[in-house]
Amino acid sequence: MDKLKAMESFVSVATRGSLTAAAQAEGVAPAIMGRRLDALEERLGVKLLVRTTRRITLTHEGSAFLEDCQRLLVEVANAEASVSAGGVKASGHLRITAPAGFGRRHVAPLVPRFRDLHADVTISLNLSDRVIDLAAEGQDCAVRVGDLPDSSLVSVRLAENRRLCVATPKYLRQHGTPQHPSELARFDCLTLSSGASQSRGWAFRVPIATGERTGDSEVIHLKPGGPLDCTDGQVLHDWCLAGGGIAWRSTWEVESEIASGQLVEVLADFAAPPNGIYAVFPQRRHLPLRVRLWIDFLKHSYGQPGYWQAA
Repeated sequence: MDKLKAMESFVSVATRGSLTAAAQAEGVAPAIMGRRLDALEERLGVKLLVRTTRRITLTHEGSAFLEDCQRLLVEVANAEASVSAGGVKASGHLRITAPAGFGRRHVAPLVPRFRDLHADVTISLNLSDRVIDLAAEGQDCAVRVGDLPDSSLVSVRLAENRRLCVATPKYLRQHGTPQHPSELARFDCLTLSSGASQSRGWAFRVPIATGERTGDSEVIHLKPGGPLDCTDGQVLHDWCLAGGGIAWRSTWEVESEIASGQLVEVLADFAAPPNGIYAVFPQRRHLPLRVRLWIDFLKHSYGQPGYWQAA
C-alpha cells in the first residue's frame, strides 16, 4: 500500500472522527478505508485508533503520528506546488488571525515585510484572544500558541515556546530567590485574574521518587497569589519589569528582557515541558500559494538565530 495514501486516509479518519465520513469524502467504501488503517497499524506495529461502533478515538501514539502526518502532507503539497507554480506569483487576499499579545509583537511586524516580497497579496490581520472558527469566519490561517485542541485543522509547528518564572534583579536582591515552586507562597506573584485564563495555574515539572527509583518527574500546577492580579497579560509583564514581583510568562514575551538582563529566570530547573507555536489552517486539497508562502515566511522568520532575543 502506498505510504502517502495510508497517511492521507489516517488523517482523514482521525480529523473527521468517522470511517464513513472519511470514506464518503474520498468516494470509497468504509470497508476500504478500514483495511487501509489495519494495514498501516500492522506495518507500524502500533495501535493508532480505537474504533467502536459509536466513535473513533486516537491512542497516544496515534495523536503523535497525526501531527507528523499532517506536517509531512503539507510539506509534500508545498513541494508539488513549488514545482507546478513555477514562476507564478502569489496574489489575492490573505486573511490571518493571531492572539492579541503575541500578534502585536510577532505577527504584525512581519506582515509589511511579507507584502514587500509579495506585492500582489493584500492582507487582513485579525488580532483576538478568542479562538476563531477559521472556516465560519473566512480566515485562511491562524497562529496559535500552546497545546492545540483536537480538530479538523491542519497544523504546522513554527517554533518552540516555554512558560517560565521571571523577576527583575532588584526584586530578587530585595526579597530573595525561590529555590522550589512550593516557596512561591512567600513571594509577590503577579497572576492573571480568576477566570481570565490559565485556570489550572502555573505549571512546573518536579522530580518524584517511586520506591527505589528516582529521576522521574511529573508536572504539577500551582495557583500562587499576591497583592496584584490583572486580566491582561501585558499589564502583568509591565508590572514585572517595574519590579512588582514574580510573573509566569512565555518566552516569546520575555526572552529579549532576559537577554538584556532586565529580567532573570527563576526556578529554571522546574520549568514545565515546552509547547509550540503553530500555524493552523483548514484542510484543503490545494493550499493557496499565498497561504503556503505566508506559513513558510513565518517559520523562516522565527527560525532566524537571535530572533526571539531581539524581537
